[in-house]
Parts: sequence; structure tokens; C-alpha cells
Amino acid sequence: MTQALLVIDAQQEMVNGREAGYPWANSGAEQQIAALIAAFRRSGLPVIHVHHQDIEPGSPMHKDAPGAAPLDCATPALDEARFVKHGSSAFIGTALETHLRATLVDQLVIAGGEANYCVESSTRMAGNLGFHVVLAEDALINFQKTLRDGTVIAPEMVLAMTLANMSGSFARVTTTQDILAQL
Repeated sequence: MTQALLVIDAQQEMVNGREAGYPWANSGAEQQIAALIAAFRRSGLPVIHVHHQDIEPGSPMHKDAPGAAPLDCATPALDEARFVKHGSSAFIGTALETHLRATLVDQLVIAGGEANYCVESSTRMAGNLGFHVVLAEDALINFQKTLRDGTVIAPEMVLAMTLANMSGSFARVTTTQDILAQL
């Protein structure tokens, strides 16, 4: 298997949300993302970045907004593939699948955010397209959610449900340490 690291939406707006009072389930996600990127680079394995860019000019994720900038822990190297998406899945409206097939990548390790949105959508799509997916559970960013009745679900529970949705059917869920040990 040819393996690549897919870093989804590791962008400044995630930190802005945390700083605005919305804690992450994984407080150490940035460090885990950085560790994965460094290890894949050292191993000569591809690191692929997907960035979300809203088309609305006033959006904090618009290409010209500070929130669209990559996190310091996930700044792409000049030779690393980058894709821009405007929706949830990294595969819709991008050339990601074409790139993966052309470079013979068949296994994706996924990190980034938000776990219950773009990571889950991209993981489902990757699985449906026949890629083997490994989710780095401690390198995923997500926030709390509010149910329609106003009940607030803690970010740890949102992440737990997302991982339960993905585990087995769409991905193998494991830790960064386990992934690094297998490189």
C-alpha cells in the first residue's frame, strides 16, 4: 500500500473558534498534527493539504480572510499537494481523487478538522471510493454541538460519536502514536 497523510482544514479559524470559547475535544490536536506531518515528511511519504475556502466575501474562511490561513503546525511545504474545497468533502469539486490515483496512493491517514463535518464527509467518501482510511483520533479538531432542543453536546461526545460512525465501516480509528509506530 502507498500511504499519504491527508490534512483537512487545519486552518486558523479553528483556533479562532477555540479562542472564542469553544473548546476542542483534543486540546493537543495541533501537536499531533505536527507530529504526523513531520514523520510523513521524514519518511518521504506524501503530505496532502486540503483547505476550505468559502466563496462569500464576508466569511471568516474566505480565501482573503485571516481564518483561511493554515495553522502554524500545518503549513504546506512548497512541494506538497494542496487542494481547495468549497464544501464539506475533500473529494467534491477538487482533483484530489485524480491526484491520489495518479500517485498510486491507496491508504490515507486523515487528520484535521472539523471531525464531525469535513473529516467525516471526506472519510466516508474515501471509503466509498475504495481507499483504506486511518483516522488519527487525537489529531482531529472539533467543537461542541447544540441540538435542536437547545441541549449542548460536549466536544468530547461529538468526537466520540463521529469516531463511532467511522470506525470499521469507513476507517480504522487509532492514535497518532500507533500510526507513527507503523511508519
